[in-house]
Amino acid sequence: MPIRLGETAPNFDAQTTMGDINFHEWAGDSWVVLYSHPSDFTPVCTTELGRTASLKEDFERRNAKAIALSVDDLESHMKWLGDIEETQNVKMNFPIIADESKQVAIAYDMLHPEADAKFTVRSVFIIDPDKKVRLTLTYPPSTGRNFNEILRVLDSLQLTDNYSVATPVDWQDGEDVVVSPSIATADIPDRFPKGHKVIKSYLRTTPQPNR
Repeated sequence: MPIRLGETAPNFDAQTTMGDINFHEWAGDSWVVLYSHPSDFTPVCTTELGRTASLKEDFERRNAKAIALSVDDLESHMKWLGDIEETQNVKMNFPIIADESKQVAIAYDMLHPEADAKFTVRSVFIIDPDKKVRLTLTYPPSTGRNFNEILRVLDSLQLTDNYSVATPVDWQDGEDVVVSPSIATADIPDRFPKGHKVIKSYLRTTPQPNR
């Protein structure tokens, strides 16, 4: 069954390129970006893993960890690391799960049986510190993921968890946000003292409250 937003992310034990882990224990109190790649030594995934390594400080600022997965074995993963570091000019600094048994791929509905029984689709899961799934994305094999969007969603989730706001279309960190419809317009000044704008009775904006 596909994983739905708000569900608890399945726990698992696994081998990774940085040692054995229990997923929930490894995640700890951090946000997690878990994503799968179709197989090792593939061109698009090489660029994605390199990009993730280069974003380590960006993830850390958001109290987030990255972890990748494919159903190739650990030996294959370890050989691939050298290619990623060489071609992407990075040092690999996050784990890749070796999921030969497919236990994780099955639990997270990552397999693409119409293409290949061993073929994991290009899935992304953002998981919060309570181990709840907050975002799911599935890309086609030919399209590399947009990690700027993944960081943007992390910013939005962390903001909207703490304030009664939502982020509008194409929102970027630092831009105005939308006031929750549950807040009466008359109450906005007390809740959001930076000011607000009433565009429609149901569409009110305010400067980002945590900036």
